[in-house]
Amino acid sequence: MNILLLHFLSDAINIVKDILYIYMWVIIIKALLSWVNPDPYNPIVRFINDITEPVLNKVRLILPVGSSFAFDLSPIIVILIIMAITQLLNFIEFRYVMQNIPFIVVRR
Repeated sequence: MNILLLHFLSDAINIVKDILYIYMWVIIIKALLSWVNPDPYNPIVRFINDITEPVLNKVRLILPVGSSFAFDLSPIIVILIIMAITQLLNFIEFRYVMQNIPFIVVRR
């Protein structure tokens, strides 16, 4: 494979992993905000709700426990999914990209 393509794939994988890492922290902030009663008209709170609620709602629909359960497990499940995707990307990067990039060995 072309070395430039391999470096591009490695950089693209790293960008996706960084985006997933940031999104994981936004979900953690959303969970922490749910413990307090933040102002729903605050632009930061609205932004966090706008980017996390679509994903969390989809997970809540899949969960067998209804709204009678006192603890919302959807952030934990989404974080576990993000961690699994990150590990898969690490495997793909190591297996298919990093093993094909030739390293220059300098001998003294």
